[in-house]
Amino acid sequence: MALHLVGETIDAATAHRRARAQEIIPVVRGIYLDIRSDADLELRTHAVRIAHYLYPNAYLCSASAIDLAPTADGRLFIAGRRNQRTRLRGLEIVQTQSPPRPSLDKAIIGDPMGEFSMQVSSPEQRMLEAFRLRSEQASAFTEDMRRKTAERLIAEHGSAQAAADHLWTLARANDWFREGESAERYLRGSDRDIPPPANRAAFSLEVAWHGKPMGQLGHDGHEWRWRAAKGPNPPLIRETIPGTLPPFIESLLPEGWLAQVLRDEDQRAALRHGKRYMSNITIGVDKRELAALPVDILDGTISSTSEGGVFRGRYEGPGRSTLDKSFEANLARIFSQSSTPRLSGVQIKAPMFLRRDGALLPAIDLPFTHILKPAGTSGFEQMPVVEWFCLELARECGFTVPDAVLVPMPDGMPPALLIERFDIRHGRDDDRWMALEDFCSILGVPAEDKYKGTIERMARALRSISTDPSTDLRTLFARALFAWFIGDGDMHLKNIAVLKIAKERTRDFSSVTMAPVYDALTTRIFPGLENDHMALKLAGKDHRLKQQDFLTLARTIELSQSEARQIMRDMRLALENKMYEIALPPLIQDRPVALQAVREIHATARIQLSAFFSDSDADGRES
Repeated sequence: MALHLVGETIDAATAHRRARAQEIIPVVRGIYLDIRSDADLELRTHAVRIAHYLYPNAYLCSASAIDLAPTADGRLFIAGRRNQRTRLRGLEIVQTQSPPRPSLDKAIIGDPMGEFSMQVSSPEQRMLEAFRLRSEQASAFTEDMRRKTAERLIAEHGSAQAAADHLWTLARANDWFREGESAERYLRGSDRDIPPPANRAAFSLEVAWHGKPMGQLGHDGHEWRWRAAKGPNPPLIRETIPGTLPPFIESLLPEGWLAQVLRDEDQRAALRHGKRYMSNITIGVDKRELAALPVDILDGTISSTSEGGVFRGRYEGPGRSTLDKSFEANLARIFSQSSTPRLSGVQIKAPMFLRRDGALLPAIDLPFTHILKPAGTSGFEQMPVVEWFCLELARECGFTVPDAVLVPMPDGMPPALLIERFDIRHGRDDDRWMALEDFCSILGVPAEDKYKGTIERMARALRSISTDPSTDLRTLFARALFAWFIGDGDMHLKNIAVLKIAKERTRDFSSVTMAPVYDALTTRIFPGLENDHMALKLAGKDHRLKQQDFLTLARTIELSQSEARQIMRDMRLALENKMYEIALPPLIQDRPVALQAVREIHATARIQLSAFFSDSDADGRES
């Protein structure tokens, strides 16, 4: 038996003992899986049983009441006392609040563990559920499901009018008047006899991942609609709030400087003007258009075109070509073309293609393989240097870090930072399909609220989707600790992500793990940010964090105190011993302002470490 339910198939003590022995792994409280089992397959296979175990008083509704199984994209719809979502890897249990007087039937569910009974929406209630307003459950109904449900009711009651009269009894009991009206029109066929005039503001866009169709994104002039493509696709794009843009798509949209440059009025305009995005996502009006776009596959690499932290290839991107044209203006011209990949994030950056011969070119009609981050202005000229050093520091602390190098820029500009993408294939024979999903998308939080999360909330979400939760929770803990030690006040929900990997024509991700560290830098050394706090709270605080705060965090995310203390000690040793040993490239050593920026990082880390480890821990001992 691959699935274990505490209180039904295993007792709590045995489950705890076997989990410590790494024979089984926890999925959510009370549910375990064998360590060698295919977790995604087992969760989907036993989805209804798991929902019944977690929510014994809920019932199956919407499309799940018809199929008695989750949808193709891994959503299982139930109704109960409140609205909530439970994410278990590739399975998502979507619970909506039940009406006060539901009409229910009983169904027999069979899975590898045997048969059991569970309540489900009756055909009458399903017909009304199919027409609920702003409802994810309603959007899960296909036209075929609506038609067959209508035919079933008409056959039972003898006519469309009789079926509608019966529906109205249920609709009135639950104050579902608009649903009753819509269902009656559907049953009587009036909405098919005289089709409504088309709204010319409505449109539909094809969405592809690595060139493979993932579904259609439509806007009817009022709301967004997402329709997943048929076939074995991993659940990459999910509609969480009916009528709104799926969080994963929203997380790809431009912010800050780029949003101002593109001058798109809203999400509709942004998606209609752009075609290429991070995570190998392309969006366009038809599949042929998407198939003609360049495929993002690594060609040249930083390791083969750099030396001593400096790019040795040929920069062929924008510069200060004339006195009346700034670098930003030249960079903006690149984004005026719809084939240029769109980037999220507030900082100015450019999508680039590094060719094998060392040429670094704007990725307009070329593969998008690298990201160029130029220097800022008004006191932020050394940002590329600061980020390069902080990434090297993260590497010394044991984090996985993408290759990054400083690029000498033309026309007397300060050096820029070039980062190699880690979410693209390394060659045409590389069969991995990758996507980067930040925590704004994972938590369903809009980009403007990226500073409103907590490390604890991130950990809960991470545990439910990670294929290696123990390792990833340690990484998340260490990442928060590293941000505090280096004075990084910009580690918000969009600057931490998971890397999802799947194979072509598979239903689930083979790997979902914490992504390499990116966008890490000491913000406290920049003008106006001297007193920068943590971007995200932990243990209810974002300032003056102590050892006890991180130990409280460890308990909350179920990381042992001994592991937490060991991570603290290891990072302290790494920072104190390696901080001064990182070889600085000539672009830093020969520029006093750049060298001063590195010294300020040293000073910030020393102050943070000294204050943190001057306090004794909860037991009165020094860490």
